[in-house]
Amino acid sequence: MAEKEIKAPKAKVKKRSQLKSIWFRFRKNKLAMFGLILFLALVIMAVSASVFLDYDTDVIGQHMKERLQFPSSAHWFGTDQYGRDVFARIIWGSRISLVVGLFTVGIAMTVGGAIGAVSGYYGGKADMILMRIMDVFLALPGTILAVAIVGALGPGLVNVLLAMSICRIPQFARIVRSSVISLRGQEFVEAAKACGTSDFRIIMRHIMPNAIGPLVVQATLNMATTILGVAGLSFIGLGIEAPMPEWGSMLSEAREQMRYYPYLMVIPGIFIMLAVLSLNLIGDGLRDALDPRMKN
Repeated sequence: MAEKEIKAPKAKVKKRSQLKSIWFRFRKNKLAMFGLILFLALVIMAVSASVFLDYDTDVIGQHMKERLQFPSSAHWFGTDQYGRDVFARIIWGSRISLVVGLFTVGIAMTVGGAIGAVSGYYGGKADMILMRIMDVFLALPGTILAVAIVGALGPGLVNVLLAMSICRIPQFARIVRSSVISLRGQEFVEAAKACGTSDFRIIMRHIMPNAIGPLVVQATLNMATTILGVAGLSFIGLGIEAPMPEWGSMLSEAREQMRYYPYLMVIPGIFIMLAVLSLNLIGDGLRDALDPRMKN
């Protein structure tokens, strides 16, 4: 009898899940990882602000005997013209900037995503009307539009959130619309229609999960521009009202002392730069990680 050929068992090749593959490609980008670590440090700093610092005493409380002290062991970032600790105000300012950025992007992504999905899926007159409305908002620079809205409604946290959200909605609507148009003719969408699936379910369960990549990248980049925009509005007096600490308003208050006490402007400016830089690096890393051409 001929000896049976003994075949070695094939090694099982474990396939990475989609999220693990994205994380694997993102992790290979050193600049993106640096941005992620930097952003997480800012988030931890913002979350722990109320644990170590008292808002009424350390952040907005005035101590005129300690005014305009340079950075030291007692006050790491010095004190401002009212004797308030700059380090404490920077920590609480990070909470305000990150919260405004997250809520603004969340509102804009939800509303803009819904508009773009309806416009791209149904097309026709609905597409024409909705996109012409978006074109009206896109025709105006975002900063000018935000200044106009806040100028009409008045400064304040809620009005700044509303103004920045309205400015970001058209960008998300355009991105989602283009993704939906490219996906609505795919076989899996036609199969779902043939099974009698409702339009809402097709959009939410079949189209939007496949269009989430560009949306996530746009969200991170928009959060960076939102933080910068809020700082700009606060700098010109149309953003977060005093004495609430915000990096842009801190820059505005320090203009009179910048010649002799430059740290009052340098420190808030550095934190604005770090926040925007970290989000831009994360956005670039996500763009590469979500690109299908980068899978191999």
